[in-house]
Amino acid sequence: MPQRIDVQGQARRVAREFAAGSVVALGPGIPGLVPLVVPSDAPLQFLADSGALGYGCEDANLTPGPDQLVVDSSGRAAFLRVGGTFLSTVDLAAMVRTGQVAAAVLQPASVTSAGDFIHWTTYATPGLAAVGSAVDLASAAGRVVAMMPHVGPDGAPTIVDIAPFQPDVARCVDLIVTDAAVIRVGTSGLVLEELAPGWRTDDVLAITGAPLSVAPSLKEMDLGPPFWRPVSKVYSSGLEAVQDIPDGSVVNIDGFAGPGGMSHYLMVALRDHGARELTIISNTAGLAQVINFGTPPGKRAIDHSILVDNHQVKKAIASYPVSPSASRPTSFELAYQGGQVELEVVPQGTLAERIRAGGAGVRAFFTPTAAGTLLAEGKETTVIDGKEYVLEEALRADFCLIRGHKADTMGNVVYHGTSRNFNPIMATSARVTVVEVDEIVQPGELDPEAIVTPGVYIDRIVVRPPDFSPYF
Repeated sequence: MPQRIDVQGQARRVAREFAAGSVVALGPGIPGLVPLVVPSDAPLQFLADSGALGYGCEDANLTPGPDQLVVDSSGRAAFLRVGGTFLSTVDLAAMVRTGQVAAAVLQPASVTSAGDFIHWTTYATPGLAAVGSAVDLASAAGRVVAMMPHVGPDGAPTIVDIAPFQPDVARCVDLIVTDAAVIRVGTSGLVLEELAPGWRTDDVLAITGAPLSVAPSLKEMDLGPPFWRPVSKVYSSGLEAVQDIPDGSVVNIDGFAGPGGMSHYLMVALRDHGARELTIISNTAGLAQVINFGTPPGKRAIDHSILVDNHQVKKAIASYPVSPSASRPTSFELAYQGGQVELEVVPQGTLAERIRAGGAGVRAFFTPTAAGTLLAEGKETTVIDGKEYVLEEALRADFCLIRGHKADTMGNVVYHGTSRNFNPIMATSARVTVVEVDEIVQPGELDPEAIVTPGVYIDRIVVRPPDFSPYF
């Protein structure tokens, strides 16, 4: 048999699967070697099940010591790269479930022709598995790459037609990179796409325990160092950042009555852009103009009302869409009374949880809030421990406009004061999130422990102009 490529060669080939700007989760074993072959300035962020986001490994042979702050998924010493941060296990799982992780690289004990994943613990201790985060990653990551030897220590194939055990995750593997070949898991079975240098098709077939078809474009594996072009999230103006929001979009827009945490500059940009038939998800739908929390005398705060007054809003999903004063109605309140807009009222805590669930990949949940009231009409209910609960569905948006204090160029955000109310959860629950900040700094200038919203969730960053006023 020809010589197999080493694990560093495998790691270089695996790294070629990642697009610039991707978050890549690396499982234990040889996937942990991928950061060793990637330049430290590569526009990628590696994620470990320890919660380290944006880490690198300087030496695979290092042993963690008491001063090491980061370990990878194998428990090896690792180092937080510039712009990296830390996640809780809850946040890590949410990030995976909502598709923020572009790829997961795992080392299974075996993969079947259907792409079934069998964890090494299942082989080592039949009937007693300990798969850890592998099931989450294999089930929910954008793509699953199996990085593994082509044969096991006993010489048996690791790629088989049918698993000897119940698989840990069914039909999840998209690509297999071994020390002999690259094999794609297709809808009709396994396809041999690349051969290690010096290998022939028959050599690979001889050590594979499953049928293989051969791609017409079969080629030799490229084991050279990978390269990515830089990615920029910084936009020159608010209008540039929102100009592709189409009519009919669902938009998260932060705000908690007072003006402090609202993305005034982006709201003005959205008004000037003119997209119509919008559904806005907001706590208030525009109260700052009539309540005047913190507004200077003689001024009015910019809030969601500017979009309502410009006839851009079709519907609001909100908790406080009306004024506490009958003599000072909000723009949305007047539009609703005139039959110009629709309204879905949601209790504030439920609204926050529906948004959070949308950002955590939780499709729906039961809550006792609003049980037995008009707000529960038409919704599924159940009784748990003698108490009635209402089923509420998660909320996700097409776009999100939020207010932060500082961001680095990678999109990591820190907030100031009460601007942390709805901003962080809204950032996670939209397809495209735009943040308006006072200052953009270089990666590494924000304390990793102070980062509230990781750059994974931020797609566009805009600086609020120094001369911009949130009042008129």
